[in-house]
Amino acid sequence: MSLETIVQALGGLALFLFAMQRMTEGLTVFAGSGLKRLLGRWTSTPLRGVFAGILVTGLVQSSSAVTVATIGFVNAGLLTLRQALGVIFGTNVGTTMTGWLVSLVGFGFRIEALALPILTVGVVLRLVASGRRYQGLGEALAGFGLFFLGLALLKDAFGGMADAYGATVATGGGDVSWPAFVLVGFVATVLTQSSSAAIAIILTAAAGGVIGLEAAAAAVIGANLGTTSTAAIAVLKATPAAKRLAIGHIAFNVVTGLVALALLPLMLALVARLADWLDVEGSPAAILALFHTVFNVLGVMLMLPLADRLATLLERLFRSEADELARPQHLDATLAATPALAAAALHEELGRLRGIVSTVAQAALTGPAPVLQRQSDAVRTLVEAIQRFVSSVRAEGTAEDVGAELAGALAAARYLQEAAALAPNGAALRSRTGSLDDVAIRAALERFIAEAAQVASLAEATFAEPGDDRDRSAALERLQARYRETKEALLVAAVAKRLSVEDTDALLDDLRATRRLVDQLLKADRLLRGPKRAAEIEAGVDDARPATP
Repeated sequence: MSLETIVQALGGLALFLFAMQRMTEGLTVFAGSGLKRLLGRWTSTPLRGVFAGILVTGLVQSSSAVTVATIGFVNAGLLTLRQALGVIFGTNVGTTMTGWLVSLVGFGFRIEALALPILTVGVVLRLVASGRRYQGLGEALAGFGLFFLGLALLKDAFGGMADAYGATVATGGGDVSWPAFVLVGFVATVLTQSSSAAIAIILTAAAGGVIGLEAAAAAVIGANLGTTSTAAIAVLKATPAAKRLAIGHIAFNVVTGLVALALLPLMLALVARLADWLDVEGSPAAILALFHTVFNVLGVMLMLPLADRLATLLERLFRSEADELARPQHLDATLAATPALAAAALHEELGRLRGIVSTVAQAALTGPAPVLQRQSDAVRTLVEAIQRFVSSVRAEGTAEDVGAELAGALAAARYLQEAAALAPNGAALRSRTGSLDDVAIRAALERFIAEAAQVASLAEATFAEPGDDRDRSAALERLQARYRETKEALLVAAVAKRLSVEDTDALLDDLRATRRLVDQLLKADRLLRGPKRAAEIEAGVDDARPATP
């Protein structure tokens, strides 16, 4: 094998990888937020998640990009583990589109005849389009053209290798076994961080006669296994939920790969018959593309029925303190058929939620707050579980007082969720206050924070007599007066240029958020002590917008 052949193969691979990156980024820009909406909303069940994963991966031509995006959705709490597993299963089927492009287009005619016009149109559109979206389309088309040019270089390079080594390698090299080719495919994917590139190399080598069909099929299985490296790298410092999803991804690929490897001769025979039935061109590349699709579809058929059990098993792994906080301890689906029992369970769970939010608020206002954001996210997840439980309670024949308690529970949970979400602002206010050079402003802010902490400590999940509200109301009035006083001091300091405009805006935002944090705690407390008094709290208050400054 000459140096020219090696350089040509490496150049083709580099061009192919660059083209895949351009295609993925361009198509992602062109699709805009539609792909995010598709992943975020069209995944209500694992089966729908599979179809969403297939569609999105087929559109952006990168299972790695979709996998990383799905991990991000799980981190943000937009997808549950069960929904995300379906998406991950689907990405493995969607990524087979690259194999079909290589086999049906790359070897059906002279590649340059298709690549150069597409590249020209793409570059022109990228240069002349005014909108970012159509510039993205031009970038994707240019990447598509480069994709075929890189494929042409690989095809020529492997053609040269076949002339020199094809007879030996195509037969498996005598003593070379399938596991060796699985390892080759795995390493190729890990090194390129693109299973599409690895599959293209394998299909091109098989079409050029460098390796035999069975060896190439084993390498395809290895390339599929190699995609797990991307997920593993992406979750090294991720949340426990994302780590569970990565384990699920690895489990799918390992199970699918082992089954395909164990049934390799049988599957190749099945694929050959299926190719004849579908009238697919009988080239090795087309057979391998069909094989890649068939064994991934087989993997979905094997793993999808087990998705719920797999999710349940994975949820026991990597459990953190925040995960334990987010898991309901008193709600049981069996109670939903009996509203009175459901209301009693909600009473206990809301008391627990109130205790969690109280701890979060006190940490924000008085103590160390290293994990406030995680605790806030845990509260959000717990509130979502409470909302689902309330919506599942059988409404028929519900007594009026029980119905009022359920409605009050939802309102209280909403107040507590917002209080927890505002806690990081309270911690930020303390941090900014401590770094101020102006002694007078720092003292005013410290007085406000101390007042807010004192009022927050009065809000407890007790069911006392209504007369107790007098102390809370008086404390809240003192806090409102302190808020107005502190706000005025900040504005005066800004006018006198003792504070910069940026610092003033940040302090005012955190000041307002901290006051609202305490206000939401008190509202939740009143609801918890008497659900029928919700009308008193709601009267004249629009909680959809921030309180008046």
